[in-house]
Amino acid sequence: MTEFTTPPYDEWDDAQPYAMWARARRECPVVETPGNDWAPQPTFATTTFADADRVLRDAETFSASINGEVMAPFMGELMLGLDGEEHRRYRSLVAQAFKRSSIERWKPELVDAVLARLLDEIAPLGRADLVETITSKFPVQVICGIVGVPLEDHERFNAWAEQINFGPLNPDEGLAASAAMVEYLEPLVAARRAEPTGDLLSELVHAEIDGERLTDARLYGFLRLLLPAGAETTYRVFGSALLALAGDTALRDRVANDRSLVAALIEETLRWETSVTMVSRRATADTEINGVAVPAGCPVTVYNGAANRDDERWPDAESFDIDREHVSHLAFGTGPHQCLGMHLARVELEAGVNAVLDRLPDLRLDPDEPAPVIAGFAFRGPQTLPVAWTATSGV
Repeated sequence: MTEFTTPPYDEWDDAQPYAMWARARRECPVVETPGNDWAPQPTFATTTFADADRVLRDAETFSASINGEVMAPFMGELMLGLDGEEHRRYRSLVAQAFKRSSIERWKPELVDAVLARLLDEIAPLGRADLVETITSKFPVQVICGIVGVPLEDHERFNAWAEQINFGPLNPDEGLAASAAMVEYLEPLVAARRAEPTGDLLSELVHAEIDGERLTDARLYGFLRLLLPAGAETTYRVFGSALLALAGDTALRDRVANDRSLVAALIEETLRWETSVTMVSRRATADTEINGVAVPAGCPVTVYNGAANRDDERWPDAESFDIDREHVSHLAFGTGPHQCLGMHLARVELEAGVNAVLDRLPDLRLDPDEPAPVIAGFAFRGPQTLPVAWTATSGV
């Protein structure tokens, strides 16, 4: 059906797919695209919450192996592309470091410290682009600090992260970034093997379950997944949360005066503007989704961004409403591959919103600049966020 086709790659950054996804949910909730010379098998896409939830939970019928096939050249041996017991053992080796209790130890010495330093630079100015000055810098500095990468190198990691994420679209850049990241990390890995320092890299190098440790291929595969994921996705949703606040001064004042609402603001932002809108799977056997036959071997795209705006689950789902009854969303996926970094993302987002409200009084959109918009097909967030506030100095 041509009306439900994926836009050309060169239009992805500016795409606005929600209207198309809403029509698909009403008229054709499982979209089938016929095969062609480049991809001979038909492909299928889900747009409802119920279908997305079922596919992501049923790892036996819907394999994650397609992620390894697509991203292996850029990320190496990838946990995201494994299934079953092999995936469980690999994930178990790294999961301990990403429990909420483990993440909390990084908040005062790293998360809060990075935010304070970035906000110190702009608080006296009274206006800035928050994407350029805060959201694009904050998460990558935190993930670099957690891993054990010097913070002064965060900009090159941010560039590598973006090039790796878009590797399938720009293979030469993606492969070069992947090789450069490993070359940079190799001496750090060797140093942590010789002398652990308490950072995440030390934990990963020495993690052991039943006498098994991460191989070098899986260690570097995980790091090449973690650094882009930890940088790229959180900064986008952070920008969307700040845009929601800056664009609605009544909401801003309400949240600023009642910080118990910050968690609800974050969860509603994650649902309303999911930063990564699609997840890939492959059918392992002939099956069906919502009455549509899916032959074995066919790719299945789960549009979790579409699922998170399903009116069957959230009344008036297109609206941003922090007072709606909270039910689980799919911003972090679900099932055995649910995002390991979800606790880190929530800690960062809650700390970030609180810090911005503390340090940038009367935050509002800059009336002298073009109004920012949230855009994107696979990855969504504002590309700019020009705001103004009452200039301050000090803490």
